[in-house]
Amino acid sequence: MPDAITLLQELGFSEYEARAYQGLLQHNPVTGYELAKVSGIPRPNIYPVLQKLEGRGATIRIVGEDEEAVRYAPIPPEEFLKRIDDHFQATLNIAGPVLQTFAQARQADYIWNTQGYSNLLAHARTLISDAKTKLVIALWPDEARSLADELAQAEARDVQVTTLCLASCVHECGGCRGQIFRNKVVETVEARWLLVVPDSQEVMVGEIPAHNEVSVVRTRQRLLVEMTGWFIQHAIVLGVLLRDAGEYLESRLTPERRALLAEADPRNSGDWLAYIHQLLRSPGDSSGSV
Repeated sequence: MPDAITLLQELGFSEYEARAYQGLLQHNPVTGYELAKVSGIPRPNIYPVLQKLEGRGATIRIVGEDEEAVRYAPIPPEEFLKRIDDHFQATLNIAGPVLQTFAQARQADYIWNTQGYSNLLAHARTLISDAKTKLVIALWPDEARSLADELAQAEARDVQVTTLCLASCVHECGGCRGQIFRNKVVETVEARWLLVVPDSQEVMVGEIPAHNEVSVVRTRQRLLVEMTGWFIQHAIVLGVLLRDAGEYLESRLTPERRALLAEADPRNSGDWLAYIHQLLRSPGDSSGSV
């Protein structure tokens, strides 16, 4: 759990401001000299820091009867945090229209590349939330649970959701939504994939390796959007057909067709059908971990 100093710094405090406010919460009312001692802030710095805290609305001055013994007390956290929230929301409401006046139209064929798991989920949430009529998604249980709220909200907006569970889970993880297919027809070594295609207009492709940085690509480039959508749909259809056709398909293959399929076997075992059937029968990993 993050400590108070770290959290205050994430809200825009300097280290000294965060230490001073925490010190005031623990000891108040105090003089600047006393606060410097309990917070570990050098005495020459304490009064400029207190001035900044006053400017933020985080502290108040208490003047004694002799008007010389000035002491300081903190604004209660719940009141101070509400002030921050109100100010932030007001700034957001103003910033949107102002920044939009500078923004250029986004190119239709842009390709964004970024890294990091938090960025992966942030881009996925944006695309899911922007979906209007149709959403096609392929994912593993960890990401399904992380995106469960956004997927449920998409369903509530009457978005047609099609989900491919790449882990082929035996048991429902609780995150997948819409029409769910559990087909493991691709084998990714020590990695998970997250593919999101809203309204056939945009795509986000993410790879989550076990030991390396997460990589993310997001684009509106038509070919990549269509290829990703086709991959998901074809993986769904392939799994359904192979499960239903089973032994019948096996018995109908000519030697020429078998040789052609053997070339597609990534293991070079010479039996692509056996390889795919093995993937489809593989017990799913309900944790989604790799």
